[in-house]
Amino acid sequence: MKIAILGLRGIPSPYSGYEAFASELAPRLVERGHAVTVYCRSSLFPQKPPVWRGVALRYLPCLEHKITSTLSHSLLSLLDASFRSFDLVFVVNAANGMFGFVPRLLGRPCVLNVDGMEWLRPKWSSLARFVFKNSARLGCLFYNRVITDAEEMHRLYARDFGIETKYIAYGAEIEHSREPERLAKYGLTAGEYHLVVARMVPDNNLDLSIGEFVRSGSSRMLAVAGGADYRGNEREQKFIAHLKGLANDRVRFLGHINDPLDLKELHCNCFAYIHGHQYGGINPSLLRALGAGNCVLALDNPFNAEALAGERYGLLWKREPGDLARVIRQIESDESLRQEFRRLAPERIREQFTWEKITSQYEELFSELV
Repeated sequence: MKIAILGLRGIPSPYSGYEAFASELAPRLVERGHAVTVYCRSSLFPQKPPVWRGVALRYLPCLEHKITSTLSHSLLSLLDASFRSFDLVFVVNAANGMFGFVPRLLGRPCVLNVDGMEWLRPKWSSLARFVFKNSARLGCLFYNRVITDAEEMHRLYARDFGIETKYIAYGAEIEHSREPERLAKYGLTAGEYHLVVARMVPDNNLDLSIGEFVRSGSSRMLAVAGGADYRGNEREQKFIAHLKGLANDRVRFLGHINDPLDLKELHCNCFAYIHGHQYGGINPSLLRALGAGNCVLALDNPFNAEALAGERYGLLWKREPGDLARVIRQIESDESLRQEFRRLAPERIREQFTWEKITSQYEELFSELV
């Protein structure tokens, strides 16, 4: 099959879940004999290589702004892809649901991966949330198939939009530390820090994670890896300043980690991984933490509980004052429990979230539509 993938920033990039997802799926489809093209935002890739791991890369511009960059690039990419000889167009991000009429009018099979509930994220204005929700609704009408990455998201789309989506999860690799000396550049020691990996936006509950870590009285460090979506955005800058005001001298802000090997070592060598994501379905960062053998402490919501199978593969904490601090103290005082979670974590990936399994599910769905 000839497959176009669009709606993301492009690959290779470690920026967010969509890029990580496409960086895993696209090369595996190529290895299985398919021709895959990923559309990239030209402004983000100064070098612009034409091919990466067998995947063709096509660069198009966008209107650079928090609201318009994704939508403008996706619309331009969809128009371009729909007039080329692709057998199928695969689009990520529910915000792009409104554009599904383009490939449908031209008779091109198209699939939409909606990820999370973007319209509930507090970082967006009321107008943006209205656009996101109604775009998701339109996506359910325009695209041949809609994919959700969690059973709870599957249920929500059935309830709110009356559509039976296809459930296909994200995947993760089993990872092991190979270069722990990489931690030195961040001033960290293996086993002596808790880790948070998240974009610095309110719906990832970084304020709660940092505040509760300080409240726990832990003698270890808290390493916070991640940056803001748009560094010039005043609202996000105020939120980052607020986070730094909550921190004490045991909290270290690492910024966005560009080197995937550094990020791997940060995961593989942390004492425990704290996950506060709320609206994005089963988050790739959480799956990566499991694949790295982390002891996971995750916010108690249906998506995180699904990934951890209740509390079989990690501990859940509530958005209540003192609860995460309690869980941090619990895991720091019970080494046998922590080691048991570390031992079990990769088994959850092998059981449910391998990239080979995920690729097979996409390949089967695409083949049916083509």
